Amino acid sequence: MLTLHQVGAVRPAPEGADAVVVDGARIAAVGPYAELHAAYGRARVRRWDGVLTPGRYEPDAVALLEAAYWPDPREADELGTDPLTGAALARLGMTDTRWGASARRGLQRLLATGTTALAGPFTHPSVRTAVTRSGIKVVAAAPPEAPLAPAASADFAIFTEGGTCVATAIEGRLLFRRR
Repeated sequence: MLTLHQVGAVRPAPEGADAVVVDGARIAAVGPYAELHAAYGRARVRRWDGVLTPGRYEPDAVALLEAAYWPDPREADELGTDPLTGAALARLGMTDTRWGASARRGLQRLLATGTTALAGPFTHPSVRTAVTRSGIKVVAAAPPEAPLAPAASADFAIFTEGGTCVATAIEGRLLFRRR
């Protein structure tokens, strides 16, 4: 499926680029919206108020997902909303089910910051399963900063000028969208 993402700007990209065409899991074209709309008129158009950039890499993902508990919103009165570590984590009596649910909530928070790649490896089975199912890529080292270009994987985030992530896509799939 072709999707044309129109934004305020694409960075890094050629001067004047304000749109990206995604074909499946890959970027098909980057350039001015008017030119891409003329060339890919059958594409579904998504308009975003922000800047489209490559997704973030999270080097501390193992610590965030395997050494912290992300409370369920229903536990907020008792545990708060921030991740728990150290003695507070030890008191919880974590089970595999609880680790998996915590990892899923942590992954949603990472997607909400524009994260598309994580450092690994993950050793806890429930966390590893949650990461695998999320679609976020696990890589050995930070990917090099490269311009968004045709044939590249469609892994990107869209940020407002104030720095708030409004959408995160991995291989062309929109995995996070701020409401």
